[in-house]
Amino acid sequence: MAAAARRSRGGAVVLGLLLLLGLCAGRAAGGPLRYSVREELPHGAFVGSVASDLGVDPRRLAARGARLTSGSGRQYLELELGRGALLVRERMDREALCELSPSCFLSLELVIEQPIEVHNVEVEVLDINDNAPRFPRQDYRLEISESAVPGARFHIESAQDPDVGTNSVQSYQLSPSRHFALDLKGFQSGSKLLELVLQQPLDREQSALQQLVLTAVDGGDPPKSGTAQISVRVVDTNDNPPAFDRSTYTVSLLENAPPGTLVVKLNASDPDEGSNGDVIYSFGSYTPQKVRQLFSVDPHSGEVRVNGTLDYEEASSYEIYVQATDQGPVSMAGHCKVLVNIVDANDNVPEVVLTSLYSPVPEDAKAGTVVALMSVTDQDSGLNKQVSLRIPPGLPFTLNSFKNSYTLITQGKLDHEKAAAYNITVTATDSGSPPLSSQKVIHVDISDINDNPPHFEEPVYSVYIPENNPLGALLCTIKATDPDVDENAYVSYSLLDGEIEGLPVASYVSIKSDSGNMYAVRSFDYETLREFQVVVQAKDAGIPPLSSSVTVHIYVVDENDHAPQILYPTSTNTSAALEMIPRLAHAGYLVTKIIAIDGDSGQNAWLFFYLVQTSDPGLFRIELHTGEIRTTRKLGEDSAPTFNLTVEVRDNGEPPMSSSVAITVAVVDRVSKIIPDTRRHFKSPSNYSEITLYLIIALSAISFVFLFTIIGLTVIKCYRYSLYGDSCCAGFCGVRERCPAELYKQANNNIDARLPHGLKVQPHFIEVRGNGSLTKTYCYKACLTAGSGSDTFMFYNTCGPTGTTGPSAVMTERHLTGQSGQSAQNLIILKNDSITPNEPKHPHPDWRYSASLRAGMQSAVHMEEAGVIRGGPGGPDQQWPTVSSATPAEL
Repeated sequence: MAAAARRSRGGAVVLGLLLLLGLCAGRAAGGPLRYSVREELPHGAFVGSVASDLGVDPRRLAARGARLTSGSGRQYLELELGRGALLVRERMDREALCELSPSCFLSLELVIEQPIEVHNVEVEVLDINDNAPRFPRQDYRLEISESAVPGARFHIESAQDPDVGTNSVQSYQLSPSRHFALDLKGFQSGSKLLELVLQQPLDREQSALQQLVLTAVDGGDPPKSGTAQISVRVVDTNDNPPAFDRSTYTVSLLENAPPGTLVVKLNASDPDEGSNGDVIYSFGSYTPQKVRQLFSVDPHSGEVRVNGTLDYEEASSYEIYVQATDQGPVSMAGHCKVLVNIVDANDNVPEVVLTSLYSPVPEDAKAGTVVALMSVTDQDSGLNKQVSLRIPPGLPFTLNSFKNSYTLITQGKLDHEKAAAYNITVTATDSGSPPLSSQKVIHVDISDINDNPPHFEEPVYSVYIPENNPLGALLCTIKATDPDVDENAYVSYSLLDGEIEGLPVASYVSIKSDSGNMYAVRSFDYETLREFQVVVQAKDAGIPPLSSSVTVHIYVVDENDHAPQILYPTSTNTSAALEMIPRLAHAGYLVTKIIAIDGDSGQNAWLFFYLVQTSDPGLFRIELHTGEIRTTRKLGEDSAPTFNLTVEVRDNGEPPMSSSVAITVAVVDRVSKIIPDTRRHFKSPSNYSEITLYLIIALSAISFVFLFTIIGLTVIKCYRYSLYGDSCCAGFCGVRERCPAELYKQANNNIDARLPHGLKVQPHFIEVRGNGSLTKTYCYKACLTAGSGSDTFMFYNTCGPTGTTGPSAVMTERHLTGQSGQSAQNLIILKNDSITPNEPKHPHPDWRYSASLRAGMQSAVHMEEAGVIRGGPGGPDQQWPTVSSATPAEL
């Protein structure tokens, strides 16, 4: 208002000067020009036409220099001289210009020169609804006691709206609530405060906090609103007493319950909060003093505990009155009763007293040996004083009793190795209800005696050592353990006396007495000695000492130290072996076969054949495993008369060793062959069906005759064998053939007339040792009747002999001719003739077999096979599998 007065006084002064000038220069101006404009209009908005209101041509206003002046210093309006219009120069905010004034005017002066004219211009700024109501605070927090009565009023600040008139706050709204309502009488009378009225009583236990929303709405179009959050916290009052879970608690308690034993835990709750809900427990006024001495109650937890010594004989029950009090300004209390029933108990445990202990006990102690003496006491009386003792089952001990005295004695055999000591738990139990027991542990040591010999980790030791080993090589470590202790468990090792091929064991191996390490004293040769056995003795240091022994089998493993030896064909340094083939030999024709042996065994003796050099590389090939040299194509008429071949035989050792042979193959003229005349055997196609029918009939007749013959021979054979009674040879007719041993016994019954008196005939065994690729020894049992007129043995050569089982059984001849498609060289004839000293040694027995065949034989005959030769009138009967290396091409 002061600013407006000042503006009015300044305007009057200026107006007086202008009037004075107008009197001098021209006529004075008329009344003020009035306009209205809304706030917040943009720049250039039209307010009014000054030229029209003054009745002046707009061009004259521009010519006379019309202008607007303002006493406030800030120009919100401007005059457009071209149209003579009043325009908005700057955006106006009514709330900033006039604040909360109900009306807002801008006073301007229009000055026109030549002559000077001054016109007052008043522009009213109109309000628009551009502001929403706003509360002074967004969140109002009220604390109202739950004891507040309905009708209580609580003040809330009203919302403010910078707009005026209908654009200001017109109404308030409160969110729905059954406890509160809004009183707008003060607002309608112009008060700045609103009143929140309590409609219904509050209860903190039901709802401790209530949230309300107050909304202020103005009268603009559209209306605008503002909200405030009202949080009402209900303040608690002490209006609820504490309450126990039960009014009476009944418990049972043993009379021997120690002080501090929990009797019962009381629980009282108060729905109030703070100090109004804090509960303190205490004895009620009706609780006797004696009870207060025997029991105690915790003021905070409500636990009732034993505080003294209870005795069933003095009182069998107690009544305890407990009260719970809250901590409100005016405290409230709740009460309950605790009924304690005292239960009589066996409250004295028996006690075991150890009088004497005899420990350690030798493990060879006899049954019934006294180990300990004990007595037992119990402070109770009657049945509670009757005590029984026991020890765990399964122990080699037992208890003997006499009144209240007990002896612990041995019951079974003790063994220090199984248990060096015993912790015997003696349990004493009285006859009370419930019974009480106590335990006492008696420690009994068992002393060791030397009753266990050393025990080897392995029942048999097998050692494999490559031949050509260095002297002092470690063969193995013999390990024996003794379950005894101290000197009874100290084990020393030694070799038992023995001979190996006439030499003492010590010349082959040695053993270290303390560690059991066995060393080689010499270098072994597989071809000389393949395996041998030694016996190792382990002896402890007990008194008397105990010992045990174990057999150690030492196997010499072959190494590839022999090159293959070519037996056929042979060549010298000056000449090659000669083989011949016909000139018209077809492809695949067998030229010759390389026969070679290897002094090694196993894989080292596997032989492979290679054609390393030939004068015609594409003509010949050699089988890798059999050594057969065959042609790859047919020879022509112009072929060379001779071919030079070099064959290398290589073993499978690491590294491999080899030998070679030079072969000269000579080409000879072909042999004439008779070509049959096929025309002489020509048949008409019409006769083929008749021939087929005749062949079927003939085949059926032959089959019938053959079957009938077999059945007849079987019946005759069964009848002949039935004359001997029960026999051991199997047949499908149910009669078994008699075994060679029984035939031998039967023949031996008639030997008195043919042999000198006192001569005993025993069954003999023929021992056959394998060399080369066959490393096993086979024994063939021979049963001969006394009446046999033949002293010749014939068996298949499945292994070569390394010795003879009798002084006169020797190998005399080997036939190399083929019979019936099988080579007779597989047979060895043993006769009762002596060999001359100058007879040359025979080559290796398996020289006829190729490397692959010998390897297959080796894996196939690793089982112990017994070939029984039965001598009789019909000659020897062979019962073992045959093996032949001859091929059809060679035969």
